[in-house]
Amino acid sequence: MERFSADLRAIMATLNSKPVVVGASLGGMTALLTEGNAETSLMAGLVLVDIAPRVESKGVDRIVSFMRGKPGGFESLEEVADAIATYNPHRKRPKDLSGLKKNLRRTEDGRWHWHWDPRFMRFGDTEARPPRDPAVLEKAARALRIPTLLVRGKQSDLLSSEGAQLFLDQVPHAKFVDVSGAGHMVTGDKNDAFTQAVIEFLQDEIRNAP
Repeated sequence: MERFSADLRAIMATLNSKPVVVGASLGGMTALLTEGNAETSLMAGLVLVDIAPRVESKGVDRIVSFMRGKPGGFESLEEVADAIATYNPHRKRPKDLSGLKKNLRRTEDGRWHWHWDPRFMRFGDTEARPPRDPAVLEKAARALRIPTLLVRGKQSDLLSSEGAQLFLDQVPHAKFVDVSGAGHMVTGDKNDAFTQAVIEFLQDEIRNAP
């Protein structure tokens, strides 16, 4: 996480003004720690997408299992679509699978692999999930002073309604949107609703900020 935060700080340092950072899942965790641990504010605003300090271990395990699946890659885009459908059965399967290519890379043997380096998931042979300390994330959350929006997928098995409420108790000024019909992958499940929530947040909390 320290390396992710260092990357984010390096990117923000190249900008002419403080950005509003939108982070989903691991990206949101990185953004939360980066802003919450900074001596002075680095961001103009923060949008967390289906992530908060307290998440459900069952949901984390399911994501890790999905990411660790098929280490040898996929034979076809149809096989990729099958894996996604198994993980996310409530999302409608696309008729045109070419859009999946943006999340994949093709090796010389013709097999499709996710963009991430599989070594990324090797955080210990005996560990069921990557190490994370909720107390550290909660400390960062309580330190937030910038406009903040939490967007949750109402069907998420990662961020429960209780976990979302705990975050809102820790960050009383934060806004909250619960997106119906969406799971953990909010932007893929209900992108229009997600986009509208972010636009309204930018208009109300950022543009009108004193």
